[in-house]
Amino acid sequence: MEISQTLTWALLAGYGFLIFGLVKTTTPAKVSASEFFEGMSDRGRAPGLWLLVSSAAISWIFAKSIDNAASLGNAFGITGGIGYAIYYLSFVTAAIALYYIRTVGGHSSIPAFLVSKYGKVCAKLFLVAIAIRLLNEVWSNTKVFSLYFGPEGSSGYWIAAALVTAFTVYYSLIGGLRSSLLTDSAQMLLAAVLLVVILATIGPGLASGGLPSVDADTTAAGLTFCGLAAVQIFSYPFHDPVMTDRAFITSPKVMMKGFILAGIISGGFIFLFSSVGLYARANGLEGSPTLAVPALFGLPMLLVFNAIMLTSAGSTLDSTFSSVAKLGARDWGNRRGAPTEGQAFLGRWWIVAIALLGNIPLFSIYMGDRVGPAIIQATTISGTMVMGLAPIFLLAFIRKASTLSFHLAFWPGLLFGVMRVVESATGSALFPEAISIGSGKYALDLGVNIYGLLICVAGYLIGAVLSPKKVVAEQPEKSVVMTQ
Repeated sequence: MEISQTLTWALLAGYGFLIFGLVKTTTPAKVSASEFFEGMSDRGRAPGLWLLVSSAAISWIFAKSIDNAASLGNAFGITGGIGYAIYYLSFVTAAIALYYIRTVGGHSSIPAFLVSKYGKVCAKLFLVAIAIRLLNEVWSNTKVFSLYFGPEGSSGYWIAAALVTAFTVYYSLIGGLRSSLLTDSAQMLLAAVLLVVILATIGPGLASGGLPSVDADTTAAGLTFCGLAAVQIFSYPFHDPVMTDRAFITSPKVMMKGFILAGIISGGFIFLFSSVGLYARANGLEGSPTLAVPALFGLPMLLVFNAIMLTSAGSTLDSTFSSVAKLGARDWGNRRGAPTEGQAFLGRWWIVAIALLGNIPLFSIYMGDRVGPAIIQATTISGTMVMGLAPIFLLAFIRKASTLSFHLAFWPGLLFGVMRVVESATGSALFPEAISIGSGKYALDLGVNIYGLLICVAGYLIGAVLSPKKVVAEQPEKSVVMTQ
């Protein structure tokens, strides 16, 4: 056990030295505001296609997502992996909507679009929702990788959480989005190599024994989950600035290509990683597959899994920090024009704040078996809560739709999402079983999302009909749209 712990901490140190060396060699001691917020090079060039692809892909391969992919593969068989991979079609949804917003609307950010189309209050409501999402990104990723250094609440767990968070804050303060893009590319390459190692290890066992048997009821439940994912991709991407911020740092054409490629790569990665769950199911392993499978193969495989969790968590954390900096320093005040050094200074303080606040939910383990999970649930903005964003972004071409349309779409979705969180946290039944669609644990969620989305769309359209002649709150900023 001592050797295992020593090597695990040595791996963490090696990861730190790797990223530190990359930051030092690629990022100047003082970056410009454009580098910090927009990922520009020191020569003022926008990120290239493959830098965008690698960063967008690995930033959406969260440590929690990897854990979820394996768990779903274990629970439902291959349909679990397919269902979770479907979520990565969110890149396509986002690409289409944001291409329209940039090229037709002429907007250089989502807040600018929201202010122009729906008004300042609506923009603020949206930003509050994504701020909660970003807070969730911090603790959820910190928790997953820290479990490889000790049980929840142990000294190793807390030391790992503190070290990785502090280190990621450090290089995020130096380079902001530029550092995130460059480190992400290295982390994507490392994650791909580690995935190959994992597949080479478990692949022969799966090939010889075949896919684990799944009964008809489980298959039906897995297909229900696939349906839920297919519904949520119409709203899910818009509440994650880790994705959407990257849609405005290159030309619209490069963004479109990059997002489609990122969706294919990250979705494929998640699907392939779900084979860990398949292996666990085939061999009857209990507990979390990402812990049980490497334990079966011994220390080397445990270190490989540890490394892939570190790379995925680190890439998501630094992207989260750069998005928070932009949200606090530019988006909240709908700042137009080129970023300033004053905004960069303010953005760095926002990074420190979210690093501290975002990890507070980890302390919920000391609050009891009921209070702790309830707090975790309360910090989570789920795909259900933001279902109203689908018409807000995808039906934005309807000219008469304005403030009323936003509210009639946004609030019903939020209400349904909160009700599902309350149900999960308290065990109460707020929705009738009659609205369930499909079978299994996600049947009620699928029903709530389908009927809820229809209500949100109907509300949006009703708002457009009832709205007076459109009065633009603020004209979109006159900006030069980058060409390829």
